[in-house]
Amino acid sequence: MKNRQWLMNGLFGILLAVISGFAFILAFPPYEIWPLIFIGWVPVLVAQHRVMPAKLSSLPTAIAIGIWLEGYMGPIFNPTGSYMIYLPLVAALISFLVDIGKRKFNQKTHYRYFVIEGALSWSAIEMVRLFIPIAGTWGFIAYPLYRQVWFIQPASIFGIIGQGMLVMVVNLVLAQGIIYWLDQGAKFSIPSGIPEKMVRRWANGTALALVLWTGLSLILLQPDAGEKITVAAVQPDISPIITGNQGRDELLAQLFRDMIAETRQAADQGAEFVVWPEGALRTDPQVEDQLGLVSLAKEIESYLAIGYVVNLDDGTFRNEATVIDPSGEFLGVFGKDHPVLFGGETSPTRGTYPVYETPIGTLGTIICYDLDYTDTARKLAAQGAQLIGVPSNDWGGIADKHYTHVVFRAIENRVAMVKADGGYDSVIVDPYGRIKALASYTEGGGATLVAEVLLGSGNGTINTRLGDWVGWLGIAGVVFFMFGGPFLVKAAEKKDEEGE
Repeated sequence: MKNRQWLMNGLFGILLAVISGFAFILAFPPYEIWPLIFIGWVPVLVAQHRVMPAKLSSLPTAIAIGIWLEGYMGPIFNPTGSYMIYLPLVAALISFLVDIGKRKFNQKTHYRYFVIEGALSWSAIEMVRLFIPIAGTWGFIAYPLYRQVWFIQPASIFGIIGQGMLVMVVNLVLAQGIIYWLDQGAKFSIPSGIPEKMVRRWANGTALALVLWTGLSLILLQPDAGEKITVAAVQPDISPIITGNQGRDELLAQLFRDMIAETRQAADQGAEFVVWPEGALRTDPQVEDQLGLVSLAKEIESYLAIGYVVNLDDGTFRNEATVIDPSGEFLGVFGKDHPVLFGGETSPTRGTYPVYETPIGTLGTIICYDLDYTDTARKLAAQGAQLIGVPSNDWGGIADKHYTHVVFRAIENRVAMVKADGGYDSVIVDPYGRIKALASYTEGGGATLVAEVLLGSGNGTINTRLGDWVGWLGIAGVVFFMFGGPFLVKAAEKKDEEGE
């Protein structure tokens, strides 16, 4: 009978983990059932701390994370054949090992630290990922909220990690309440001993936090009024850099003709800042202006942000972006800050973050994968950037996800952003994360986006100045519980002995 119960609990725990994994998949694009992000992790937490046999308590989170990341990242990496296809499995294994002992700790401390330790741990994990060249912010749990601009403005203070911490707190508080409720009617060998007043306190406190957070967000969300500029993103039908590397010269020449024509049309619609894709050129236009871009900028009297690559003798290549002003002058060069290592990319000229003060505002550029980290846009905003051009070169697997990153980078630093892609997803976003124009094609396709967008303040934000401080708080919390956990357990046991 005991073995049968053990088996039933195990199977039910696995089922709950599967539900959480799929709930998180559905919360993210392309499905975008965003409310699931607030409740999707509850089933796996209940499985881990109440349903699953104690010796296998870390298995549910491993299963949930594996399913979620496979559903989210599988479409991204499976077509590439890269070693990144094993990332969900690696994450699941790490989760299994890290969560060993969490259930025992919470049981011995009567779940006094369940919410705070869980939220800090999640924030620490997201923070650590920012130091990993192949990870970045992909899958951060705040991204499903990218269209809820009424709710995500405090990211300008707390960053995307802080927004995600609030999301996880909601999941943890709901799970804590369910665990308490289960303990009232079920016979567990080791009841949680969660005090009712603690459950109520966390529930009331979280409800108040949500109200205050929403109120703060609405205060921070300013009307779409102020100094504006018309901008454009030119997205060709297919990637120029890939077309060129394939030796399809006639098609590449046609792409360039189309892009120049689209640039003229955008200028005719008032565009004063036009962005081309990453690696649009295979030569440095400052050395060899094969397409006559200097003349084009003079003709349309607009600023052109152009991405280009230059192969070097040592097998590496410069991946850079420059801005040409209406007089035909090159304003400077930005070297891609975060190369895509799993794609074999290099970036020997990285490490400089120029901004350009112009009559239309302070401009800057970043390139593609730089969007997936919080630091690059922040470094430009700290120097006064109001408008950032983002040449990019995506592929179909990320076309329905990558532009969501632009929303948070814009809010975090109060800058307008223009992402122009080589055939998949381009977007224009204002400093409050409002999407002004979007073209996203998982099968590829051309588009030219033109929109009027509010300029950033040029003053940055609290997040710009403090950086990912919530993530550092999470790391400090993990260190505290790692070394202080035994003392917290002893203190709880002492209180139990004293009958408190």
